[in-house]
Amino acid sequence: MKQGVPGFLPGRLSEALDARGLSQVSLAQLMGRSSSTCVSRWLRGGQAPESTTLGELSKALNLPTSYFLKAQPEHGTAPFFFRSMVAATKAARNKAKARLRWGQDISLAIQEAVDLPECNVPDPIGARDFRTLRDKDIERAAAACRRAWGLGDGPLSDLHLLLENNGVVILHDEIGAATMDGVSSWSAVDKRAYIYVAIDKPFAVRTRFNVAHELAHIVLHRRVDQTTLTKPEEFKLIERQAHLFAAAFLLPAASFAGELTTPTLSAFEALKDRWKVAIGAMIKRCSTLGVTSDEYTLRLWKHYSARGWRTSEPLDDVIEVEQPRMLSRSIRLLADEGGWTLPQIVESLPFCSNDIERLACLPPGFLSLAAAPVIEMPRLKPVAARSSGAAEIVPFPGRGQRGS
Repeated sequence: MKQGVPGFLPGRLSEALDARGLSQVSLAQLMGRSSSTCVSRWLRGGQAPESTTLGELSKALNLPTSYFLKAQPEHGTAPFFFRSMVAATKAARNKAKARLRWGQDISLAIQEAVDLPECNVPDPIGARDFRTLRDKDIERAAAACRRAWGLGDGPLSDLHLLLENNGVVILHDEIGAATMDGVSSWSAVDKRAYIYVAIDKPFAVRTRFNVAHELAHIVLHRRVDQTTLTKPEEFKLIERQAHLFAAAFLLPAASFAGELTTPTLSAFEALKDRWKVAIGAMIKRCSTLGVTSDEYTLRLWKHYSARGWRTSEPLDDVIEVEQPRMLSRSIRLLADEGGWTLPQIVESLPFCSNDIERLACLPPGFLSLAAAPVIEMPRLKPVAARSSGAAEIVPFPGRGQRGS
């Protein structure tokens, strides 16, 4: 018979281990245990931790005890699309997936009190199999999304704001893995698309392209199953399509090529601030569109490398990184107009304040400071209540009294 705290959910513990990037052995060590056997039992569901042990578990993972007792939403079977499925380690992918789920939990809790914009993601290819898509079909799909959102063919001033206004929830987070760029998935609970972006390498143009890449998966590959992503050739095709869609969406063929008088590195650098796209992505786009020959493209890449731009391009430290707003504004709305105190908001979510702040893109300490104790400041007693035998209060001299 199962013993321990009633309602303890092994799935939550597994999710927490992934989100923290911890192994069973590491968790046991944090709890001062010489063996991870107990952790293994909790994960299998054969035994639940006792009340005191649950407190130790909560402290080790920096999560409230309520987290381990709260049922996980049924998000459905939609696949997780990782920006770097090959390069990123399994641990990094699991961490990103778990933290995306946490962001979905926060979003769903917020939606109980706040109406978020309806998810309005175009479906230009319908039920068509992704394997049948040609390059021109993907170009048309990107153009169709622009038309559906009334964007025209010019540069996009703020891709994050555009997607959030159309109901896509975007999460930023530092994940501690240089090879992880992002992950996206649909949730069956609120029928909403979610994009999680790792900002360990916070270049504005890189972040924008990562978001556009995940948008491609949301638009083109929403009907792909998770099993398909385990097949190398099909995964390679899916990634190529996402790259092409992202480039076509950010750099529409006619308008971008029309502004490019000469495809040189200097010309790309001049256009970078306007289009907010990396010079490397522009070189690739010109090659795709046939603006540059293979020989000339190779020459561009050689000069690009010679200038050291593969590590950092011009304007990378100038163009401002776009920030998600939807969740942070929703939390502020609850506090400012919804009658919630910040401590109540934290209490309503099964996460520590630091995780909420990071995933909702709130300033560090915004929620944790709200939970600080209120200190009553000293006040003067009424005159009638003061002791008649008190010492005489001698005022500090004014400017005219100095030296007298």
